[in-house]
This record gives sequence, C-alpha cells and structure tokens, in this order.
Amino acid sequence: MTTPVVVLVGPPGSGKSTVGALLADRLGVPLRDTDADVERVAGKPIPDIFLDDGEPRFRALEAAAVRDAVAEHEGVLSLGGGAVLDPTTRALLTGLPVVFLDVALGEAVKRVGLDVPRPLLAVNPRQRWRALMEERRPWYTEVARAVVTTEERTPDEVATAVLDALERHPA
Repeated sequence: MTTPVVVLVGPPGSGKSTVGALLADRLGVPLRDTDADVERVAGKPIPDIFLDDGEPRFRALEAAAVRDAVAEHEGVLSLGGGAVLDPTTRALLTGLPVVFLDVALGEAVKRVGLDVPRPLLAVNPRQRWRALMEERRPWYTEVARAVVTTEERTPDEVATAVLDALERHPA
C-alpha cells in the first residue's frame, strides 16, 4: 500500500507549503499539495472556485484531491487548511504520519499577508482566522500524530522539528 511519508495539516500561514518543500528535499521525495491538485482539476484558482462555484463545490474537490493523494502519493503531502473539516478525510488520515503545524494569529497574519486572495479570510481576516482556528483546532489535533509549533522558528527549524517529532512518535 502506498502512503505519504508525512502529511502536513494546519491553518493558512502555518508554513505547510514552504516546510513541505524543505521536507521533500531533505527526504528525497516529491511534494504534493492538494490545493494545487484542486486548482488543476478545476482549471482555475481556489478564490475563483469559491466565487464561481461556491464553497461546497470546493470542499468536494478538496475531499477528492485528498483521497487520491493519500492513495497514490509516497512523498510529502500538504493539505489545504480546511481539508480536516470533512469527516471522511479525517478517517483517511488515521494511522498516517500527520503533523499539525501550529501557528499563532500574529505570525500567520505576517506570513499570509492581508493582500493575498484567501476566500475565507476576505472580510475581517484577523477575526475570521481566529474563528477558523477555534473551529478547526480540535480536528487538526485529532488527526495529528504530532504537533509542531512554527512560531519564532525558521522554515528549516520547523522542518527539523517535524522530522524529530515523527521520530519521537512513530506509527
């Protein structure tokens, strides 16, 4: 059975894409990002999917992208911030080497910026980000084998912490 060597989950701005690329490079495996998969399948950027087709359509595409990636990908897998909302996705992640990249609001805002098109953060991004985290944190921790705090760490330090956490928490 094919499974990812590590799956990264976390909110927007936690560093999933950046840290995922570093981990893939260190481990000599490919990186796969389910947000990129969704955009490829839909033929348009995620903000346009939300605008044109609505969040339910995006979530259906996201769930399918995660299902395919979990079944096919043997490298580092980065999931979209809301992927854990789907109970089927959470069930698929059971037993996998999932790491929750946790980040504080202030740090996330610095990383994401307020001018980046993120559909769920479009209106009052700080308040919306906080609400998203309150909703999603239990699911991030539910699926995670390990939690790595990214605050005040460089991406290289976070990648090292992820590898250390997986060594301490093997399957």
